[in-house]
Amino acid sequence: MIVYHGGMDPLSQLLGGIRAEGAILSDAMLKAPWVVGFDDRAPLTMVTVARGGGTLLLADGGRVGLRAGQTAVVRGSEPFRMADTPASVERPHLEYWLTCFDAEACPELKAPASRSDDAEATALFVGAYRASGRRHERLMRALPPVLVVDDEADVCVWLDACATDLFERKPGTQAFIDRLFDWGLVCTLRAWFDQQGRRAPVWYRGFTDPVVGPALEAVHTAPSRPWTVADLAGEAGVSRALLAKRFSEVMGEPPLTYLTEWRMELAEELLADPDLTVAQVARRVGYADQFGFSNAFKRRKGKSPTAFRESTQTAVPV
Repeated sequence: MIVYHGGMDPLSQLLGGIRAEGAILSDAMLKAPWVVGFDDRAPLTMVTVARGGGTLLLADGGRVGLRAGQTAVVRGSEPFRMADTPASVERPHLEYWLTCFDAEACPELKAPASRSDDAEATALFVGAYRASGRRHERLMRALPPVLVVDDEADVCVWLDACATDLFERKPGTQAFIDRLFDWGLVCTLRAWFDQQGRRAPVWYRGFTDPVVGPALEAVHTAPSRPWTVADLAGEAGVSRALLAKRFSEVMGEPPLTYLTEWRMELAEELLADPDLTVAQVARRVGYADQFGFSNAFKRRKGKSPTAFRESTQTAVPV
């Protein structure tokens, strides 16, 4: 029997505050010309083309083509559209606006007099993701405005089955669909990062390294522990010298520097909680001394913890 004890990896931790809400699964068939607008202003939106195809039209003027069996993840809060062809925007067309966050503002997506066996029509599955805290910002910086992944052949079959469950209106169906879309986002991002090879962020590549991976897992699972290089080397089952050398080669910085940077990332999120004192935040990220924490935070973030907290409380939410 294989038992997984739930150690934390960087991607899992960065996705910890991102959740799908109100994912839309529809067997509606869009017959050209058509334009669909997405206005949730979500940090991430995932669009899967079950059949047919179209072109994503981004707010900055960018265009990305999608065909059946492909999934796109769109980063950023600017509204965007998808059309059968870009030219449809300038001519009479069927137009829809989709929102996963406000069901009442989103009319049911239906196409007139079209059937599921229409080879020229397009079917879309859409999930929008809310984010809590600031943890996801490091992930967002690693993603392009749009990433596209070719799905496995059975993905659309799975989505069709989910759509059937949704239309049967069983209790808990929306939560079920949202959680499956959370799973789908993890799979899509992991596939895309794998495709990037050495262009993937070091925190992703490092986790698969036999020496660096166990040390990263230790840091992300228990960031408040008073880790030393020798402790992390013990987690990896190698000598201190080997860990220090390999970690710097793969991650571009020494192990304890990475640990400090990650602690500061976590501290940013914790400082957004007004119920936590600076001293409590310091202890949660591994500092027994509040002043030592404040000095480390200011060196890396340019502001004291208190000043940073005040700036986040006065900032307008995205």
